[in-house]
Amino acid sequence: MEQTEAILIRRHAWSDTSLILTWSTADYGKVQTVAKGARRAGSAFAGRLDLFHRVEIGYVLARRGDLHTLREIRLIDPFAASAAANLFLAGYFSEVVDLSTEPGQPVPEIHDLLSRGLNYLSGNPATERALVFFEVELCRLLGVLDVHGAVLNELERYCGKIPSSRNEALRLLGNS
Repeated sequence: MEQTEAILIRRHAWSDTSLILTWSTADYGKVQTVAKGARRAGSAFAGRLDLFHRVEIGYVLARRGDLHTLREIRLIDPFAASAAANLFLAGYFSEVVDLSTEPGQPVPEIHDLLSRGLNYLSGNPATERALVFFEVELCRLLGVLDVHGAVLNELERYCGKIPSSRNEALRLLGNS
């Protein structure tokens, strides 16, 4: 069984009772697991599979493919959004990390950037400056930082698209 610290960046239903979870990890890169029975009442995973929490996970490697089986989870540091803008900005951070990383390809610096961004949003109001800082740092880590400051264009070129959650976060930041 593999064990690592992780941040849950995406979750969606796989069946009536199970979830597919996408994690950012420093050791293994982006990892996808299935949490069998996680949607059942009284599941061992109940209340532990919230987005953006820093946790330690244990999972069994798949024999074929890259959808592993989640076996255990332990909360290390919960994410606590103080406002809707913080939640949307955290969503944007995780979406762009998901788009810019490949399964099984560890990039500890990107995981650390995500961890620091979420930690900042847990204790501080979301700002446009935090958004821009995250984008610039991500472009620098990906090696696509344009010296002329066209960060958003380079990020879009690298990822294929900019997540729509960016616009919603900016809209909410404008109302703050």
